[in-house]
This record gives sequence, C-alpha cells and structure tokens, in this order.
Amino acid sequence: MAFLIGGATGAALALLFAPRSGEETRDLISDAAREGARRARDVADRGREIGERAVDRGRRLVDDAAQTVSRQADRVAEGLDKTARTMKEVRDR
Repeated sequence: MAFLIGGATGAALALLFAPRSGEETRDLISDAAREGARRARDVADRGREIGERAVDRGRRLVDDAAQTVSRQADRVAEGLDKTARTMKEVRDR
C-alpha cells in the first residue's frame, strides 16, 4: 500500500513540474487517477476472491472435522455400550 501511495505521489509531483500545458497536465492526472482506481478495484477483487476461497476451505475443514468427531463419538458410545453389556453379563453370572 505504501508503494502505491509513494508511486502516486511521485507521479503527481512529476506531472506538476513537467513542462506541459494545464489541460495536458489535467488530462494526465485524470488518466492516472482512472488507472489507479482500476488497479485498486482489481486488487480488491482479487483480495475478495482469495478471501472467499479461504472461507470456503475453512468451512470444508470444519465440516470434515465435525464429521470425524461425530464418527469417533459414535464409536466411543458403541464401545461403552458393549462394555456395559459385558459387565452386566459378568455380574449376572
């Protein structure tokens, strides 16, 4: 971000001290501003896309982890039920 601000400042100063007419200078400044705005939109769009992909990946990871925990909980519950039945059988003997 600092690089972009520095570049824009340098370009603005170069335009102000360049030996051009006022109209030419205004046109150059206007063109530079439009180009800067376009680049900023492009960067924002890319950032948004990267963020959306990260969120989607995070959701998938959380869903996968939840399924794994659920399967493990089911296995533990089955093991506890089996142990309880075995203990009951041993007591009933």
